[in-house]
Amino acid sequence: MKAASREALAGVESTLDKILGESTAVAVAAQTGLELFEVVDVLDGERELRANLSDAAASENTRKKLVADLFGGKVAPSTQQVLEAAASAKWSSGRDLVRGLVALGRRSLLRGAESEGKLGQVEDELFRLSRILDREGELTQLLSDRTAKSAKKRGLLANVLYGKVTMFTEALALQAIGRQEQNPIDDVANLASLAAELQGREVAHVVSAGELNEGQQAGLAEKLGKIYGRAMSIHSEVDTSLLGGMTIRVGDEVIDGSTAGKIARLRTAMAK
Repeated sequence: MKAASREALAGVESTLDKILGESTAVAVAAQTGLELFEVVDVLDGERELRANLSDAAASENTRKKLVADLFGGKVAPSTQQVLEAAASAKWSSGRDLVRGLVALGRRSLLRGAESEGKLGQVEDELFRLSRILDREGELTQLLSDRTAKSAKKRGLLANVLYGKVTMFTEALALQAIGRQEQNPIDDVANLASLAAELQGREVAHVVSAGELNEGQQAGLAEKLGKIYGRAMSIHSEVDTSLLGGMTIRVGDEVIDGSTAGKIARLRTAMAK
């Protein structure tokens, strides 16, 4: 996304947060998010419509009227307000407008989870799903097949998730799989990171030789929080090839305290 589009998105995100903040109903956030995804599905197949909604040469009123003509009475008032705010903003392209609506739909669903006190659970579920996709190569290959219809891929994933995750996690994951602009594993993991960000936390990706229990994760989060000066969310997985210890990645920084890493460094030093 170009700078102008990032600025536009930030502005509409503030509008979305204000709209959702004025309503305590979780259903409003959920409906707004799902309807924004439906609008995205429409715009994906309508290049001229995308161009008209993001046409900087047209007045804001013209673009807002187009939203009213197209979606008035077909979506909830909250969704229409977000769409009008998005149409009023200055996007670099129609594609960036659509990407912005995707981000807004995701934010709305995460805000809904937050209102229900389930944002931490959704974060964990999304991260766990990204790890399942990473391990299950055949499933990921099927979900990544660009020749397959979105409905088929969403149906496949829905069968995997049914009854095992919150409605928010399921909706977010199905949208990510159905409209891929990047690797589905990365996209679902990014959603988990976004959930952490909305809680004011930064993600520490931890790979350990053995499973970390809740107490160990909490202790690690506290230590890393003191090191980095901000609250941390631990996304952990197991890799027995490390032999012992763990590796920790925060942003671009990697801390390798694994036994395998120590052995590799020792071999390198002895070879000199």
